[in-house]
Amino acid sequence: MSPEQSVERTLVVLKPDAVQRGISGEILARFERRGLRIAALRLLRVDRAMAEKHYAVHKGKFFYDDLVSVISSSPVVAMVLEGPNAIAVVRAMVGATRPHEAAPGTIRGDFALVGLRNLVHASDASDTARTEIALWFPSGVVEYTRDVERWMTEDQA
Repeated sequence: MSPEQSVERTLVVLKPDAVQRGISGEILARFERRGLRIAALRLLRVDRAMAEKHYAVHKGKFFYDDLVSVISSSPVVAMVLEGPNAIAVVRAMVGATRPHEAAPGTIRGDFALVGLRNLVHASDASDTARTEIALWFPSGVVEYTRDVERWMTEDQA
């Protein structure tokens, strides 16, 4: 990675519908094929307290209780992905929040159909990502490099 490119981190949660449908690996593979590096990864069952902390920004909205119920209904796969512009890259790959509005080729556009069954949560900004990563991975992330990264991120020949 060239010095002028900064590595950005983002939280991605493959929600219960992704895990139950058996497509977590396929979704994760899309992120890796794009060139994002996994910095942390875990399978967990989200309890109500964790779900409420994660969705605290939506407390009081009509869909808050449904968000909390869905994410705590079955195991999830949580991960931290990193790379240049990781937040924007992941958000573009995930697609519009409402699956029926998500473009074909996006994760939601290819795999999701309705409302809260939209498969993936992805941080929407750097401040959000920092807060969410600290909540989901309090022990931190793994620091490492891959030689292949220079073949994906170097701008000079």
